[in-house]
Amino acid sequence: MPPIDYQTAFQLAPVGLVLSRARVIEDCNDEVCRIFHTTRDALVGESFQVLYPTADEFERTGARIVPIMNTKGMYSDERIMKRADGELFWCHVTGRALDRREPLGAGIWTFEDLSQKRPVTADLTARERDIAAQLVDGKTSKEIGKLLSISPRTVDIYRARLMKKYGAHTAVDLVQRLVNH
Repeated sequence: MPPIDYQTAFQLAPVGLVLSRARVIEDCNDEVCRIFHTTRDALVGESFQVLYPTADEFERTGARIVPIMNTKGMYSDERIMKRADGELFWCHVTGRALDRREPLGAGIWTFEDLSQKRPVTADLTARERDIAAQLVDGKTSKEIGKLLSISPRTVDIYRARLMKKYGAHTAVDLVQRLVNH
């Protein structure tokens, strides 16, 4: 039996894979290029910021990643990301640092496109996207507020805006619409 060619396995993996250092893409596979509608040449050497809807979301996500990686050794969430053509879409992201002491140092990240199961249907602000992602994870206003460094009351105000945008009548209805729309 011939040995496994790890470079081929990396390139043909059924999920998007990125090798990074200091939040800069060092290598990526074909699936990442398909997901983000771009090429390997366009991504290698670029900051992960090019995959985020805004620079602010990139910064806030980075700040959230560090304490979780320090505690658990890995990070995972579902968030709205941006393709090279500007289209926003829901994406499941998981990452692991090669050295737990450097959570944003060298690492490997997976990306799974959730747009078929959860299309982005409403025009949301960056903060609404942050809160929507946490609501889908089942977090309370208090938990979201702590995670995003805002008050639970502010979370409730954004939740009310999201309910209006999605035509939801209850918080449970909102989560259902976020997941299914």
